[in-house]
Amino acid sequence: MSFHFKDGYLYCEELKIKDIQEQVPESPFYLYSLDQITSNYKAYESALEGIESIIGYAIKANNNLTILKHLRELGSGAVLVSGNELRMALAAGFDLKRAVLNGNGKTLGELILAVQHGVMINIDSEFDLEHIQQAAKEVGKVADVLIRINPDVDPEVHPYVSTGIKNSKFGIRNERLKWFLDQIKTEPLLDLIGVHCHLGSTIKKVRIFRDATVLMMEFIETIRNEGFDLKYLNIGGGLGIDYEKTGEYIPTPSHLIDSIGDVLPDDVELIIEPGRSIIGNAAVFVNRVTGVKTNGNKHFIVIDGSMAELIRPSLYDTYQHIDFIEPVDGEVKTYDVVGPVCESADFLGKDRPLPTPHEGAGLIVYDAGAYCYAMSSNYNLKMRPPEYLVDGDRLIQIRRAETFEGYMRLFEV
Repeated sequence: MSFHFKDGYLYCEELKIKDIQEQVPESPFYLYSLDQITSNYKAYESALEGIESIIGYAIKANNNLTILKHLRELGSGAVLVSGNELRMALAAGFDLKRAVLNGNGKTLGELILAVQHGVMINIDSEFDLEHIQQAAKEVGKVADVLIRINPDVDPEVHPYVSTGIKNSKFGIRNERLKWFLDQIKTEPLLDLIGVHCHLGSTIKKVRIFRDATVLMMEFIETIRNEGFDLKYLNIGGGLGIDYEKTGEYIPTPSHLIDSIGDVLPDDVELIIEPGRSIIGNAAVFVNRVTGVKTNGNKHFIVIDGSMAELIRPSLYDTYQHIDFIEPVDGEVKTYDVVGPVCESADFLGKDRPLPTPHEGAGLIVYDAGAYCYAMSSNYNLKMRPPEYLVDGDRLIQIRRAETFEGYMRLFEV
């Protein structure tokens, strides 16, 4: 395991995290394991062996440039949801012909950039199709497009991360497919090369992927009967990870691919868009305890990290496991772990049985690699924290902390 306890102390690979905390000048900070990132990617690579495929890492999950370069070196493609993510993929050296641009509100400028670089583009709506046509004409180049179909499959997850059901803002309605095909036929600068669906995030039942794949194969047959030569089936991403640390069954990439393998024809190349399951469990969020307090029947551990640095628990009311990085032998009580932000929603965990810590004790939030730093903010003028990476016995800083001086320079106009 990349994160493991030894003699009461938590390690990341070969380094004791308490030693790292005492070595670096900042708190809180994010800490990543290079070995865990590599293992997670290779699990997909192994599962897809023998299947024509593109593993498209979803940059929205974590956009750190060092991490992106490492995934590109491993062979990953890229999945993008903005023009700046496209620029970041360029900076990381990705082959943009193995990249997909998603999104329900892509701007004309973003689409022009995508066409220029040969990125595959998902058609999400009537106006999106019109804008892609405009971009292709502006560039004077054929745009490779996929149709994002909303299959109306319930992924059984939090509604905020459910994207493949009927009332989602993403994708086209099934009954509108013929209209889109007719429009594409009239435009020589559009080449329809595939179909796409994305069901949601934190999915823990692979039958959901299978149900969607069966439906998508029916759409592929319908579209081919209209005269289109489709090459790609993009089934999105969304595989969950073990946030709860309860030992419950969590499907692996092999489980996912095995569940759909028998319905994939040889003449379709599979695109899959993992983000969370590649980077989520590869990081922890490292904090110091500021103090302990009691209000009535409620006990609180107050730390220096907050919802400004890690908003998932308060935004989605989700669970991320919390523990200390060093021995703490105080009385065990049921605590809410909270930050200093002036907001009742500022919590990292609620109702956690934890030993009462001493001031300055090191405390971590597990599984902080995906949608944590990427969603951080300057609320209460908290500065975004630094990021560090462990490679065996080496500690590498991969993002500097924001500073107040740097923030103030944004107002120098």
